[in-house]
Amino acid sequence: MNDWSGKKIRLRGIEPEDYAFFYEWNLDTETARNLAWLWFPTSEASVKAWAQAESLKKGEGDEYFFVIETLAGEPVGSISSNTLSRVDGSFRYGVAIIESARRKGYAREAIFLFLNYFFNELRYHKVNAAVYDFNVGSIVLHDKLGFQREGRLRAVKYSRGRHWDVVLFGMTRAEFNDKMDRGG
Repeated sequence: MNDWSGKKIRLRGIEPEDYAFFYEWNLDTETARNLAWLWFPTSEASVKAWAQAESLKKGEGDEYFFVIETLAGEPVGSISSNTLSRVDGSFRYGVAIIESARRKGYAREAIFLFLNYFFNELRYHKVNAAVYDFNVGSIVLHDKLGFQREGRLRAVKYSRGRHWDVVLFGMTRAEFNDKMDRGG
């Protein structure tokens, strides 16, 4: 029994040798857009230094960055926490899966493991997620996971020569635990 493993994937800390996976993944334009923005190409040395530095972090302030890997040990994505408030009991997260591994349930399972830890071990009360409205796959996933649509920020994300909306999602610990009690 391991709270960091599911039926398909496990979450683990980043290792220095993971730089090769992330260096290659950084070349995926659509993933970059879905996560933040289309960034400039990064040198292999820079990604190697980043992976080394990440591998030494200890999750200060509940900021975590995990590699999502299959049970066979193949990295397929990442999940991380951000915008944490212990006072409010809220946090945000970001999840990404490489294109060849999408729609296999990996993101869903990673999010479940991640939220279970934040809600039932760290005692956070609420998770928020912001999804660009061109990222239809993520919108569908959050709907299926039982997140509530809480709003929309109009025309705040610029990509592909135009402005896009951001869809805001939220879920409380009670909603999460109720969904899990009913079989997820």
